[in-house]
Amino acid sequence: MTSILTIANMTCGGCAKGVAATIRSVVPAATVEADVPSRRVIIGGVADPAPVLAALRGDGWDAALAQASTP
Repeated sequence: MTSILTIANMTCGGCAKGVAATIRSVVPAATVEADVPSRRVIIGGVADPAPVLAALRGDGWDAALAQASTP
């Protein structure tokens, strides 16, 4: 499954690294592609994005699900 998240307060490469670290703390095998200009993150290998969203919000990221799809 692939999920696309918007992270409204991801504004730089350092932010993208922090977002990726939070995602991998929940799903270590996830693939994470961050696009800072669009403030979107594409996550692969996550069946349910809810725990990832909760972890991101818990770390202060303004995260929302933009799109989820199955393989």
